[in-house]
Amino acid sequence: MKLWQKEGVTTAEQIERFTVGRDREMDLHLAPFDVLGNLAHAHMLQTIGLISTDELSLMTDELKKIYRQIDAGQFTIEAGVEDVHSQVELMLTRALGDVGKKIHSGRSRNDQVLVDLKLFTRDRLWRVAEATKRVFDRLIGRSEQHRHDLLPGYTHLQIAMPSSFGLWFGAYAEALADDMFMLQTAYRLSNRNPLGSGAGYGSSFPLNRTLTTELLGFEGMHVNVVYAQMSRGKTEQTALTALAAVAATLSRMAMDVCLYSSQNFGFLSLPDALTTGSSIMPHKKNPDVAELLRAKTNRLKALPMEVTLVMSNLPSGYHRDMQLLKEILMPAFDEILDCLDITDFMLEHLQVKSNLLDDARYDLLFSVERVNELVLQGVPFREAYQTVGREIAEHTYQPPRELNHTHEGSIGNLGNELITTHMEQAVAGFGSEVTQQAIRQLVH
Repeated sequence: MKLWQKEGVTTAEQIERFTVGRDREMDLHLAPFDVLGNLAHAHMLQTIGLISTDELSLMTDELKKIYRQIDAGQFTIEAGVEDVHSQVELMLTRALGDVGKKIHSGRSRNDQVLVDLKLFTRDRLWRVAEATKRVFDRLIGRSEQHRHDLLPGYTHLQIAMPSSFGLWFGAYAEALADDMFMLQTAYRLSNRNPLGSGAGYGSSFPLNRTLTTELLGFEGMHVNVVYAQMSRGKTEQTALTALAAVAATLSRMAMDVCLYSSQNFGFLSLPDALTTGSSIMPHKKNPDVAELLRAKTNRLKALPMEVTLVMSNLPSGYHRDMQLLKEILMPAFDEILDCLDITDFMLEHLQVKSNLLDDARYDLLFSVERVNELVLQGVPFREAYQTVGREIAEHTYQPPRELNHTHEGSIGNLGNELITTHMEQAVAGFGSEVTQQAIRQLVH
């Protein structure tokens, strides 16, 4: 029987197929987290006298056995079982009889789903944060490696001023540092405990929500039981907004790689192993990895709006519409992690061309340097600007190729140590050590 099913009541097969949808497939992602929620809930039930110490021991032993099965890839949701919550409770009941049936006391499937999703989202956001930090470290390393390799800077896709690969790599590193604060915000919103909110209106049992909050390593709880249910959708949207921020950074970088590796630019090249060819043109070396990275990350940027549309016009309380959010949220984590992994691999093997600005086609990049040269000689800026404009028009302009940029974040002073500090502050704000320690204590 389903958790909600009453004796003698059946649901039409067509209705069951439509309402369950892909839930059983998505719920496999939630399996370890459902067990964690059950473990914490069982400990709490014992403290308020709803189960005995012996019953708690039986429950925890069996739940830890299920957890190990999940970890070993041996867990399945059986045919005819509606979801992961039903499967875990079924396994408990098979093993423990009536003791297993007590696990649902003081709980609704609503807050059970919510706590599973919070734990899942928290876990995956931390994985994304770790992967983002690896790409950040790669970018900082490449920035330092190529701090002296100059690169044309563009505005409006017209050559503008001298830049460098040190600045280019470092710019994307700092973008990821900002994105990490977005991930931290999403993590901290997912790191709040909804367990004990029931169907959204609490329970007459004297539940100890502070205890389950501590056992599951949450930063705090969603205090108001109505709001705990209202956090469904908000948590997913915030998480996907953070993923979209990371995706936007990767997408823009991928576009640069596509552009800069084309023959008309020729600033970067990818080794043969990272490119594909053409079935008709033997000279082709296509940057497919960067193109697919651009497409995949662009698609991720749309997901927060999908959640917005699913949640549009819903009043407070639970609605079955929210089930569809799993199908938007869960695959997104796999996609962004794959994108971060391939980005790190691409950046490791990206080949930078040096001495680019020696080419006469880039002489005009140094026009501002010529203006500043005159200003340092005492010429007012606006007059110096007009003078250089005339030199360019009359073909008497001579580019001063010696650069002397010293301020923070410039060619001569990348400021990578400040950017690294920014990233370290973002990572420290997750507080993941507390969470990880709590989970270790719960399952061992």
